Amino acid sequence: MWTLSCATPVAYPANSVRVSMPSVKVPSSSQISIQHNESPFVPEVVKAVDSLHSEFRAVDNLVACNTSRVLKAFQNARLGSHHFSGSTGYGHDEAGGREALDQAFAEIVGAESALVRSQFFSGTHAITCALFAFLRPGDEVSCYFEVFFSSISVGKPFAGAPYDTLEEVIGKRDSNGLGSLKDFGVEYREVPLAEDGGLDWDCLTRALKPHTKCALIQRSCGYSWRQSLSVNEIGRAIKMIKMQNPNCLVMVDNCYGEFVESIEPPAVGADLIAGSLIKNPGGTIAPCGGYIAGKKKWVEAAAARLSAPGLGIDCGSTPGDVMRAYFQGLFLSPQMVGEAIKGAFLIAEVMASKGYKVQPLPRVTRHDTVQAVQLGSRELLLAFCEAVQRSSPVASYTKPVAGSTPGYASEVIFADGTFIDGSTSELSCDGPLREPFAVYCQGGTHWTQWGLVLGEVLKHI
Repeated sequence: MWTLSCATPVAYPANSVRVSMPSVKVPSSSQISIQHNESPFVPEVVKAVDSLHSEFRAVDNLVACNTSRVLKAFQNARLGSHHFSGSTGYGHDEAGGREALDQAFAEIVGAESALVRSQFFSGTHAITCALFAFLRPGDEVSCYFEVFFSSISVGKPFAGAPYDTLEEVIGKRDSNGLGSLKDFGVEYREVPLAEDGGLDWDCLTRALKPHTKCALIQRSCGYSWRQSLSVNEIGRAIKMIKMQNPNCLVMVDNCYGEFVESIEPPAVGADLIAGSLIKNPGGTIAPCGGYIAGKKKWVEAAAARLSAPGLGIDCGSTPGDVMRAYFQGLFLSPQMVGEAIKGAFLIAEVMASKGYKVQPLPRVTRHDTVQAVQLGSRELLLAFCEAVQRSSPVASYTKPVAGSTPGYASEVIFADGTFIDGSTSELSCDGPLREPFAVYCQGGTHWTQWGLVLGEVLKHI
């Protein structure tokens, strides 16, 4: 085992740190005195940063480990500048970038194969293609923390209810006949969570049925007030699933989990994972897209759902500037995720000190980049999001308004003054306007951005 730390005590602002510049004399005999004696952070943030040195140093070690595996994958793919050229039309004249990106991504996540494409609209789109690759009429989907099975009987998910945007995909919420899994004769069961918000391992030991075809595991918490799953917990769940039914396929919704640990779910037996490139693996610069990775057979089946049976994975054009952004964003991802984790530690520390319930708890090991804060009222949720929007680099002059959003069951408010629309990895927060009125914070290109944002938040809640 090896560790590498780039952190030193002076790497993190402390209340005692003061930087002073000497007086500068100019020929006019006037004197300009420049002094920086004030911290840019409010006292609550300064105190929190002082206490988080060891957590931040551990994150730096994680970033170094994950950057190492990305670098190795790029070297093994023999990445060159010619791979950035992109393609047009059908994409048949592609110069190898698509293949190199798929190869590198598969190696990074420990999968046999990967499909990384701009044609995926979102993480939900990628997950949907993966589910339709697995499931056929008469199958059952079971949800563990978000786990699906495929069969005819209706049951419950392995890990509580799925994320809002998947409810119409599954058919849990009426899709008005637009082609949900339920419309195609696939039934759905949920496996309830344990009282502590984790997986109910006793329930999981008897959750599968002989006709259960697919188990969907949601790694992140979504809009649920619960713990996110570690890769080790996912691996334990997969072993229990396969022991009951070796033919049951396991799909992991990996959104917000990439690079938060040193391994990904395919390394512990997941048949497929899927996610969005405007979340963790896009490194805050990928402009669009998503991915599916896992067993080669099922990646190809998912590709047929994205395009059409028979077209395979060797088609579809991607402009050169987008292809370059994918490679560069993927290389930057471990660093960007590390900063998001530090920001999450900071949010939890500060908000808990003010008496708010937080999930995960302060200084607890992270398994995704989401930090939830229970605010308790509609007014406080709106005020929090408005403060974040005012502190954003883009559209800071606008006021976020709660409303109906396609795919969501409740009114939702979003604060996302980002350079890429919907890029929650840059820095954002959102939450459904329903009890317990929790806000879900993500991203941040550097933890100091959350340090500044929290100062604005504390003024208004």
